[in-house]
Amino acid sequence: MLMSLALEGKTRPETGPAPAAAHVVLDITGMTCAACAGRVENALKRVPGVSQASVNLALERADVDVEAGVASAAVTPAALAAAVERTGFGAHPRPPSAAERRREEDLREAERVAAERRQLVLLVFSAALTLPLVLPMVAAPFGFHLHLDPWIELALATPVQVLVGARFYKAAWKAVRAGSGNMDLLVALGTTAAFAFSLYMLLMRGSDAAGHLYFEGAAAVITLVVFGKWLEARAKRGTTAAIRALMTLRPERAHVLRDGVETEIGVDDLRPGEHVVVRPGERIPVDGSIVDGESEADESLITGESVPVVKRAGDKVTAGALNGAGRLIVAAVAVGEDTTLARIIRMVENAQSGKAPVQRLVDKVSAVFVPAVIAIAVGAFIGWLAGGHGIEEALVAAVSVLVIACPCALGLATPAALVAGTGAAARAGILVKDIEALERAAVVDTVVFDKTGTLTEGRPALTDAVPLANADIDKDALLRLAAAVQAGSEHPLARAVLAAVPGVALPAVDKFRALVGRGVIGTVEGRVVAIGNRGLMTELGVDMAPAEAAMGRVESEARTAVVVAADGRAVGVLGIADPVRHEAPAAIALLAARGVRSEMLTGDSEAVAAKVAGALKLSAYKAGVKPADKSAALEALKRAGRKPAMVGDGINDAPALAAAEVGIALGTGTDVAVEAAPVTLMRPDPRLVAAALDISQRTVRKIRQNLFWAFVYNVVGIPLAAMGVLTPALAGAAMAMSSVSVVTNSLWLKRWRPDFSADQTTR
Repeated sequence: MLMSLALEGKTRPETGPAPAAAHVVLDITGMTCAACAGRVENALKRVPGVSQASVNLALERADVDVEAGVASAAVTPAALAAAVERTGFGAHPRPPSAAERRREEDLREAERVAAERRQLVLLVFSAALTLPLVLPMVAAPFGFHLHLDPWIELALATPVQVLVGARFYKAAWKAVRAGSGNMDLLVALGTTAAFAFSLYMLLMRGSDAAGHLYFEGAAAVITLVVFGKWLEARAKRGTTAAIRALMTLRPERAHVLRDGVETEIGVDDLRPGEHVVVRPGERIPVDGSIVDGESEADESLITGESVPVVKRAGDKVTAGALNGAGRLIVAAVAVGEDTTLARIIRMVENAQSGKAPVQRLVDKVSAVFVPAVIAIAVGAFIGWLAGGHGIEEALVAAVSVLVIACPCALGLATPAALVAGTGAAARAGILVKDIEALERAAVVDTVVFDKTGTLTEGRPALTDAVPLANADIDKDALLRLAAAVQAGSEHPLARAVLAAVPGVALPAVDKFRALVGRGVIGTVEGRVVAIGNRGLMTELGVDMAPAEAAMGRVESEARTAVVVAADGRAVGVLGIADPVRHEAPAAIALLAARGVRSEMLTGDSEAVAAKVAGALKLSAYKAGVKPADKSAALEALKRAGRKPAMVGDGINDAPALAAAEVGIALGTGTDVAVEAAPVTLMRPDPRLVAAALDISQRTVRKIRQNLFWAFVYNVVGIPLAAMGVLTPALAGAAMAMSSVSVVTNSLWLKRWRPDFSADQTTR
């Protein structure tokens, strides 16, 4: 069996003890909460020779650093996996090859989908049985007095407690064995106390026990917590989808020249220095240099460039880029795990390993709260007996403590606010995937925008059509002539020209030729028309003097200038640019009104970046930025004490989206950007960035308020229950009241709507 042992970016099979300074990656199964991840981390850290261990709950993986110079069987990948398995979780070393990892990830995804489907079935089943139980409690404040027969309550609550609640009992048992307390243990303890006491009262008093039963409380807690777990599972699956989408960009097969013969092999078998054949329309499998051929490569997914880039012999290419119409022969420089695409995948994985304090808050408190509640309940029981009271009175006091400590409101606090807040956000076109994103977005003080496709439209558009004075041609005729030739091209710049003359009948073009990186030539109505850059015009012997002034004006506005020539004479100049989105100025103003800085990172030129930044009045910008530099820039902002959000739409933005406090993707962008970012704007309106920060802040505030009220009821109620002031019935009422207050507080979020009042263009 091959073991995954990553050493400075390499992988190799396990042949013995781990080498010095090794980095081991394990895939972990069975984790359900942050406490689970903590137990796995502690188990790995206790292994002699391990210097550091970090467990990523979302990616279900553990990264283990082995001390330099350690040569012990205790730190092999298999031994580390065994240490994890002793804690009750599954673990196995990550496969060595990308193809194997991709196949394994597909299997894991299928398992996640199946598990999520089973969880949804359980949730629907539990909700259907719980609804009749809670209806009387909900209807009572409105004057409707509904009552279920106690035996019917038992029939409805038992399947929820036994079947749906089984997962909490299993997880609680693991927590007890590990000597820790968590939300699962709290749920199991509280619901069991409420259910068992209700069952006891029903068996003792029969139907006379009506009004003194707490079946609905136990069932509601289980149903709501299962709902929260289902939401969490969906968020986790979205995180792993980003990595899967990145993996699909790398082809599994490649054509390599060996001994002059073109042979198809797996990309994992490629070696640096080999010559790889890239056919038209294929993705480039390696980082390397072109040794033969000419084409255009769409690198927008990697570099953020908005138009295809001309590639000739000697130019560098990047794995994952899409080849155009030409055939290329590429000398491989970096293959496999050393390619730019592989590094981007690793950056996304590493940046997503953070943990949210709010998500862990309940588990942390529960670690102290659970044993404290048990001690108080036992103390109350003993105290009442010691005071000369009977067993029944002592039991009532103890059960009252456990009933009021039942985490009804704790179970509601996060899901209720999360559902209300994310529901309101979704109606406004903002998709928030998990609670961690909400917490991080609430403290953002700097928003960093990608340019292409985010602040701009992301596609070239014709901005200028300037007929030359001595050409005897007007603007309409110039556009008609240019569009006729461009009709034979699929280049994005050609589409920009054609979009400028919709519905215009164009003459036919003959003898069309596309000259890669220079322009196009064709015959229109007997005239030889050429459209292209200075290089093409010089090659054709066209006098550029009449066009220089017009080109200078266009280029001074940071636009691309191309010349139109007819029969060897320049007749006009076209300006093409990626226009700024019309909502972008308002988006920056909305953020400024919230006291949030707006900055920009782009792979485009300094001139283009300066033009956009000036037009939008951005606080700062940086041009010519590569993917790795984007994530580094976000890390630098964090080191400076800022709380940055990143807004982007391309694969090149994925590492920065993951490295930021919160990543915000445009839903019209690439799937990878959408999956890597925990917040997605469902329409390409950058004004929604400010709205996303606002609803996140409001939702987190509600969660904290809910947790406060949930604990207030317990802090006040538990001592009263122990002293006998609260009967189980009153304790149940207090528990229900805490739930009602939490839900009511959360429902205010449903009234939220985006506020674009700072948008001067709509007034």
